[in-house]
Amino acid sequence: MNNMYTILTNEEIAYKTYRMILFGDTSKISAPGQFINIKIDSADTFLRRPISISDYDCNTITIIYKIFGKGTEKLSKMKQFQELDILGPFGNGFTINKNAKKQLLIGGGVGVPPLYSVAKELYKEKIKFDVVLGFSSKSDVFLEGLFRSLGANVYVTTMDGSYGYKGNVLDLINLKNLYYDYYYACGPEVMLHALVKTNIEGQLSFEERMGCGFGACMGCSCKTITSYKRICKEGPVLESSEVLL
Repeated sequence: MNNMYTILTNEEIAYKTYRMILFGDTSKISAPGQFINIKIDSADTFLRRPISISDYDCNTITIIYKIFGKGTEKLSKMKQFQELDILGPFGNGFTINKNAKKQLLIGGGVGVPPLYSVAKELYKEKIKFDVVLGFSSKSDVFLEGLFRSLGANVYVTTMDGSYGYKGNVLDLINLKNLYYDYYYACGPEVMLHALVKTNIEGQLSFEERMGCGFGACMGCSCKTITSYKRICKEGPVLESSEVLL
Protein backbone atom coordinates (compact mmCIF):
# COMPACT_ATOMS: atom_id res chain seq x y z
CA MET A 1 0.00 0.00 0.00
CA ASN A 2 1.01 3.63 -0.41
CA ASN A 3 3.24 4.61 2.53
CA MET A 4 1.64 7.90 3.58
CA TYR A 5 -1.75 7.99 5.29
CA THR A 6 -3.69 10.96 6.67
CA ILE A 7 -5.19 10.91 10.16
CA LEU A 8 -8.92 11.68 10.05
CA THR A 9 -9.67 11.10 13.74
CA ASN A 10 -7.70 10.00 16.80
CA GLU A 11 -9.87 9.76 19.92
CA GLU A 12 -9.75 8.06 23.31
CA ILE A 13 -12.49 5.42 23.58
CA ALA A 14 -11.47 3.72 26.85
CA TYR A 15 -8.72 4.04 29.46
CA LYS A 16 -5.52 4.85 27.52
CA THR A 17 -7.16 3.23 24.49
CA TYR A 18 -7.50 5.15 21.21
CA ARG A 19 -9.29 4.68 17.92
CA MET A 20 -7.57 6.19 14.89
CA ILE A 21 -9.09 6.40 11.42
CA LEU A 22 -6.63 6.79 8.56
CA PHE A 23 -7.29 7.84 4.98
CA GLY A 24 -5.32 6.08 2.26
CA ASP A 25 -4.94 3.05 0.04
CA THR A 26 -6.68 -0.10 1.36
CA SER A 27 -6.64 -2.15 -1.85
CA LYS A 28 -4.14 -4.73 -0.60
CA ILE A 29 -6.05 -5.71 2.55
CA SER A 30 -7.27 -9.24 1.90
CA ALA A 31 -8.46 -10.68 5.24
CA PRO A 32 -9.66 -9.61 8.69
CA GLY A 33 -6.87 -9.80 11.25
CA GLN A 34 -4.01 -8.45 9.12
CA PHE A 35 -1.86 -5.67 10.58
CA ILE A 36 0.05 -2.56 9.55
CA ASN A 37 3.48 -1.31 10.63
CA ILE A 38 3.55 2.35 11.68
CA LYS A 39 6.65 4.52 11.71
CA ILE A 40 6.72 6.89 14.67
CA ASP A 41 9.24 9.71 14.31
CA SER A 42 10.94 9.92 17.68
CA ALA A 43 14.45 9.59 19.05
CA ASP A 44 13.10 6.95 21.45
CA THR A 45 11.39 4.73 18.86
CA PHE A 46 13.53 2.92 16.31
CA LEU A 47 11.23 0.07 15.30
CA ARG A 48 7.86 0.47 13.61
CA ARG A 49 4.81 -0.37 15.70
CA PRO A 50 2.69 -3.32 14.46
CA ILE A 51 -1.02 -2.64 15.05
CA SER A 52 -3.96 -4.80 13.96
CA ILE A 53 -6.51 -3.47 11.49
CA SER A 54 -9.85 -3.28 13.29
CA ASP A 55 -11.95 -2.15 10.33
CA TYR A 56 -11.54 -0.85 6.78
CA ASP A 57 -13.44 0.24 3.72
CA CYS A 58 -12.52 1.46 0.23
CA ASN A 59 -10.34 4.32 1.50
CA THR A 60 -10.03 4.21 5.31
CA ILE A 61 -8.35 2.01 7.90
CA THR A 62 -9.42 1.95 11.54
CA ILE A 63 -6.95 0.89 14.21
CA ILE A 64 -7.42 0.67 17.97
CA TYR A 65 -4.36 0.80 20.19
CA LYS A 66 -3.47 1.21 23.85
CA ILE A 67 -0.69 3.33 25.31
CA PHE A 68 2.01 0.95 26.52
CA GLY A 69 5.17 2.98 25.94
CA LYS A 70 6.70 6.08 24.37
CA GLY A 71 5.77 5.10 20.82
CA THR A 72 2.05 4.61 21.41
CA GLU A 73 1.99 7.63 23.71
CA LYS A 74 3.31 9.80 20.89
CA LEU A 75 0.79 8.21 18.52
CA SER A 76 -2.04 9.18 20.88
CA LYS A 77 -1.02 12.85 20.68
CA MET A 78 -1.16 13.06 16.88
CA LYS A 79 -3.82 15.32 15.39
CA GLN A 80 -6.23 15.36 12.49
CA PHE A 81 -4.58 15.79 9.05
CA GLN A 82 -1.13 14.77 10.26
CA GLU A 83 0.44 12.05 8.12
CA LEU A 84 1.83 8.65 9.09
CA ASP A 85 4.31 6.48 7.22
CA ILE A 86 2.74 3.01 7.10
CA LEU A 87 3.80 -0.33 5.65
CA GLY A 88 1.43 -3.23 5.08
CA PRO A 89 -0.86 -4.98 5.25
CA PHE A 90 1.12 -7.87 6.73
CA GLY A 91 0.18 -11.31 7.99
CA ASN A 92 -2.31 -13.93 6.91
CA GLY A 93 -5.40 -12.84 8.80
CA PHE A 94 -8.42 -14.97 9.73
CA THR A 95 -10.19 -17.32 7.32
CA ILE A 96 -13.95 -17.42 7.72
CA ASN A 97 -15.29 -20.92 8.40
CA LYS A 98 -18.58 -21.23 6.51
CA ASN A 99 -19.37 -24.75 7.76
CA ALA A 100 -19.45 -24.45 11.55
CA LYS A 101 -22.98 -23.72 12.78
CA LYS A 102 -22.32 -21.87 16.04
CA GLN A 103 -19.25 -19.67 16.13
CA LEU A 104 -17.69 -17.64 18.91
CA LEU A 105 -15.43 -14.59 18.90
CA ILE A 106 -13.17 -14.40 21.96
CA GLY A 107 -11.15 -11.25 22.62
CA GLY A 108 -8.94 -10.22 25.49
CA GLY A 109 -7.93 -6.56 26.00
CA VAL A 110 -6.04 -5.16 23.02
CA GLY A 111 -6.75 -8.45 21.24
CA VAL A 112 -10.37 -7.34 20.71
CA PRO A 113 -9.95 -4.90 17.74
CA PRO A 114 -9.15 -7.35 14.88
CA LEU A 115 -12.19 -9.44 15.82
CA TYR A 116 -14.55 -6.65 14.79
CA SER A 117 -13.74 -7.11 11.10
CA VAL A 118 -14.20 -10.88 11.59
CA ALA A 119 -17.64 -10.16 13.04
CA LYS A 120 -18.55 -8.04 10.02
CA GLU A 121 -17.56 -10.89 7.68
CA LEU A 122 -19.64 -13.40 9.66
CA TYR A 123 -22.59 -11.01 9.60
CA LYS A 124 -22.22 -10.61 5.84
CA GLU A 125 -22.22 -14.39 5.42
CA LYS A 126 -25.28 -14.71 7.72
CA ILE A 127 -23.37 -16.97 10.11
CA LYS A 128 -24.59 -17.01 13.71
CA PHE A 129 -22.02 -16.00 16.29
CA ASP A 130 -21.66 -14.83 19.87
CA VAL A 131 -18.95 -12.59 21.31
CA VAL A 132 -17.02 -12.87 24.58
CA LEU A 133 -14.86 -9.91 25.58
CA GLY A 134 -12.45 -9.82 28.51
CA PHE A 135 -10.96 -6.69 30.09
CA SER A 136 -9.22 -5.72 33.32
CA SER A 137 -11.93 -3.31 34.51
CA LYS A 138 -14.93 -1.24 33.42
CA SER A 139 -12.75 1.66 32.27
CA ASP A 140 -11.03 -0.62 29.73
CA VAL A 141 -14.18 -1.83 27.93
CA PHE A 142 -14.64 -0.87 24.27
CA LEU A 143 -16.42 -2.04 21.06
CA GLU A 144 -19.22 -3.78 22.99
CA GLY A 145 -21.91 -1.70 21.27
CA LEU A 146 -20.53 -2.22 17.77
CA PHE A 147 -20.54 -6.00 18.19
CA ARG A 148 -24.14 -5.81 19.44
CA SER A 149 -25.10 -3.74 16.37
CA LEU A 150 -24.24 -6.79 14.24
CA GLY A 151 -26.90 -8.83 16.03
CA ALA A 152 -24.55 -10.83 18.24
CA ASN A 153 -25.05 -11.81 21.84
CA VAL A 154 -22.17 -10.04 23.59
CA TYR A 155 -20.84 -11.14 26.97
CA VAL A 156 -18.32 -8.96 28.82
CA THR A 157 -16.18 -10.01 31.74
CA THR A 158 -13.73 -7.99 33.83
CA MET A 159 -11.03 -9.32 36.10
CA ASP A 160 -12.09 -7.07 38.98
CA GLY A 161 -15.84 -7.58 38.44
CA SER A 162 -16.49 -3.86 37.94
CA TYR A 163 -18.47 -4.51 34.73
CA GLY A 164 -20.29 -7.54 33.37
CA TYR A 165 -19.14 -10.82 34.85
CA LYS A 166 -16.10 -11.34 37.07
CA GLY A 167 -13.17 -13.43 35.87
CA ASN A 168 -11.52 -14.28 32.57
CA VAL A 169 -13.11 -15.26 29.27
CA LEU A 170 -12.90 -19.01 29.98
CA ASP A 171 -14.63 -18.46 33.33
CA LEU A 172 -17.46 -16.66 31.54
CA ILE A 173 -17.79 -19.30 28.79
CA ASN A 174 -18.08 -22.01 31.44
CA LEU A 175 -20.41 -19.97 33.64
CA LYS A 176 -22.84 -19.28 30.79
CA ASN A 177 -22.31 -22.77 29.34
CA LEU A 178 -21.87 -21.21 25.91
CA TYR A 179 -22.05 -23.75 23.10
CA TYR A 180 -19.84 -23.25 20.05
CA ASP A 181 -18.23 -25.52 17.48
CA TYR A 182 -15.65 -23.04 16.15
CA TYR A 183 -13.95 -19.90 17.42
CA TYR A 184 -11.73 -16.96 16.48
CA ALA A 185 -9.58 -15.54 19.27
CA CYS A 186 -7.03 -12.83 19.92
CA GLY A 187 -5.54 -11.82 23.24
CA PRO A 188 -2.90 -12.70 25.82
CA GLU A 189 -0.95 -15.89 25.15
CA VAL A 190 -2.16 -17.52 28.36
CA MET A 191 -5.74 -17.05 27.13
CA LEU A 192 -4.96 -18.54 23.72
CA HIS A 193 -3.23 -21.57 25.21
CA ALA A 194 -6.21 -22.16 27.52
CA LEU A 195 -8.49 -22.19 24.46
CA VAL A 196 -6.25 -24.72 22.69
CA LYS A 197 -6.66 -27.03 25.70
CA THR A 198 -10.45 -27.11 25.16
CA ASN A 199 -9.83 -29.20 21.99
CA ILE A 200 -12.44 -27.22 20.10
CA GLU A 201 -11.23 -26.15 16.66
CA GLY A 202 -10.51 -22.50 16.04
CA GLN A 203 -8.09 -19.82 14.91
CA LEU A 204 -5.85 -17.82 17.23
CA SER A 205 -4.13 -14.52 16.52
CA PHE A 206 -0.85 -14.23 18.43
CA GLU A 207 0.68 -10.96 19.60
CA GLU A 208 4.48 -11.04 19.46
CA ARG A 209 7.23 -8.44 19.62
CA MET A 210 8.43 -7.88 16.06
CA GLY A 211 11.62 -6.54 14.55
CA CYS A 212 11.10 -6.01 10.84
CA GLY A 213 7.43 -6.98 10.70
CA PHE A 214 7.60 -8.66 7.28
CA GLY A 215 9.49 -11.92 7.83
CA ALA A 216 13.13 -11.01 7.22
CA CYS A 217 14.60 -10.96 10.71
CA MET A 218 12.99 -14.16 12.11
CA GLY A 219 12.64 -12.39 15.46
CA CYS A 220 9.02 -13.41 16.01
CA SER A 221 9.33 -17.10 15.08
CA CYS A 222 7.45 -19.67 17.12
CA LYS A 223 7.51 -23.45 16.98
CA THR A 224 4.40 -25.24 15.75
CA ILE A 225 3.62 -28.93 15.25
CA THR A 226 4.96 -28.85 11.68
CA SER A 227 7.68 -26.17 11.68
CA TYR A 228 8.81 -22.79 12.94
CA LYS A 229 6.48 -20.04 11.76
CA ARG A 230 7.02 -16.29 11.72
CA ILE A 231 4.14 -14.56 13.48
CA CYS A 232 4.47 -11.54 11.16
CA LYS A 233 4.51 -13.63 7.97
CA GLU A 234 2.90 -17.06 8.35
CA GLY A 235 0.85 -15.64 11.26
CA PRO A 236 -0.34 -13.85 13.23
CA VAL A 237 -3.23 -16.32 12.88
CA LEU A 238 -2.57 -20.00 13.58
CA GLU A 239 -4.95 -22.95 13.57
CA SER A 240 -5.53 -24.30 17.07
CA SER A 241 -4.49 -27.76 15.87
CA GLU A 242 -0.93 -26.61 15.10
CA VAL A 243 -0.23 -24.73 18.34
CA LEU A 244 2.25 -26.32 20.75
CA LEU A 245 1.52 -25.83 24.44
